[in-house]
Amino acid sequence: MLDAGVELTGAADHDVSEAMYFDDPDGTGVELYRDRAPEDWPRDAQGHLAMGNDPLDVAALLAEAHGRGLDPLGARA
Repeated sequence: MLDAGVELTGAADHDVSEAMYFDDPDGTGVELYRDRAPEDWPRDAQGHLAMGNDPLDVAALLAEAHGRGLDPLGARA
């Protein structure tokens, strides 16, 4: 998508998931996300989910995808 010139309009790390935001050609917002494994979800002292809304490190995410033989769209390279 990035190679096709689709502009990233936002990216967030919610601790339980990672999300990237784009606009489609009509200007409608689109969210692409992946959940982390439930055993990796942060929890507070009472065992409740401790979600966040931090900036997503897109460069690290793309480097991880390339390191796994994936292109930025998630297809096998």
